[in-house]
Amino acid sequence: MSEEESAQQDNNSESVTSRLSVEKIGGTSMSEFERVRDNIIKYDPARLYNRVFVVSAYGGVTNLLLEHKKTGEPGVYELFANDDSDWAWGDALTRVSQHLCEINAKLFEDTPLLQQADQFVRERVEGVRSCLLDLQRLCSYGHFRLDEHLLTVRELLASLGEAHSAYNMTQLLQLEGINARFVDLTGWRDERELNLVERISDAFRDIQVDSELPIVTGYAHCTEGLMRTFDRGYSEITFATIACELDVDEAIIHKEYHLSSADPKVVGDGKVVPIGRTNYDVADQLSNLGMEAIHPKAAKGMRQRDIPLRVKNTFEPEHTGTLITRDYTSETPRVEIIAGQPHLLAIQIFDQDMVGERSRYEERLQDMIKRFKLRVLGRDSNANTLTAYVDCSLKTAKKVAENFNERIPSAQITSKKVAVVSAIGSDMEVTGLLAKTVQSLADRQINVLAIHQGMRQVDIQIIVEEDKYVESVKALHGALIEPHNHEYAICAA
Repeated sequence: MSEEESAQQDNNSESVTSRLSVEKIGGTSMSEFERVRDNIIKYDPARLYNRVFVVSAYGGVTNLLLEHKKTGEPGVYELFANDDSDWAWGDALTRVSQHLCEINAKLFEDTPLLQQADQFVRERVEGVRSCLLDLQRLCSYGHFRLDEHLLTVRELLASLGEAHSAYNMTQLLQLEGINARFVDLTGWRDERELNLVERISDAFRDIQVDSELPIVTGYAHCTEGLMRTFDRGYSEITFATIACELDVDEAIIHKEYHLSSADPKVVGDGKVVPIGRTNYDVADQLSNLGMEAIHPKAAKGMRQRDIPLRVKNTFEPEHTGTLITRDYTSETPRVEIIAGQPHLLAIQIFDQDMVGERSRYEERLQDMIKRFKLRVLGRDSNANTLTAYVDCSLKTAKKVAENFNERIPSAQITSKKVAVVSAIGSDMEVTGLLAKTVQSLADRQINVLAIHQGMRQVDIQIIVEEDKYVESVKALHGALIEPHNHEYAICAA
């Protein structure tokens, strides 16, 4: 090798190691520290620093603190918000404390660090318990209303999970000889009122990222109140804001699975493939279906700053994952992913007198969406009918109908359980694609209840019977993606 080639190689190596990234580690991944350490933190010895890690709580912990995300089983927050006694929520908080200490025991075993980790848990948990007891006593007086403080309670409880996992990871990495630094954004015992940017700027003021490895809590206490807008998506907002404030070269999300062409649990591991490349537009379409690569408001800042986002599988470190950029368009127009939502309600509003006055009905429907905080995945209409496909319960749909009829009593409102299946891609301008989509469903005797394709050619939404969701996803994936899997392999290489 010539001196010139050697110098060029050294420059390339220096360029790689000096690139700054912010990386988010999800809860399921966090629960396997050794895999995170080996597959993410230490996988590339040349890139140990110039990285910032934003961590989630260990898998299942936030469910215990708030409520189970899927089943709705109450956690500490739900018990506190809906019970006049301190016994139920107090016992639940004690169980959380015990669970966190059990996690500590597995990570630290019988070492002095275990005592420190347990002390950290006890201090935080008992501090929260004292706050909630004081609040409960205060609200026993008629001048104070508990519901005015519940959002603060929710944030306080949620912060326990991320503080615990970030503290532990910092201690464990320091044992490995890594100069890790615990960055606590939870505002614990901090009386200052800071917005999110101020909170992050203050925390990173004296951190040297080229020689320190910041381990940052996914929850950040700020005047905006992250949970007010983003609820349990707050860690992605923290992650994205850090990316923008530090002006990183790349943002990375480490998950327990790839961003794939469909849900492998539905289609099968052997049939799905990592997408490889896509854009923020596709990420927004996924978010609309409740399958977030990243929260759209978190993506906004990174998209505007032209910061690329990479989604990687924690358990396949050799794979480059899926790169999401602002301007990417697939070289060959095609479908990139089949996604959907299996449990929806179609709320249909029919009135023969709607013709010529539809705006009045649309305004009333929009009022109901805001009032009941409905998540709407799609709508369609004709001369005398409006239909909204929403994620809500039958009980809520009944309230929507009753309130709608208070203003427009002539409207006939019905609800039906449905599912939405969507074909999504950065460029789907393929002649005959819609016909092929419908035919693949017809071949399996699946009836299409409604269908929508916009002129921008980035998605096709199909409404089917709720019990046809899985079969519909398999049909579309088999017809629109599996014949082209070789293209994905090339794209992801």
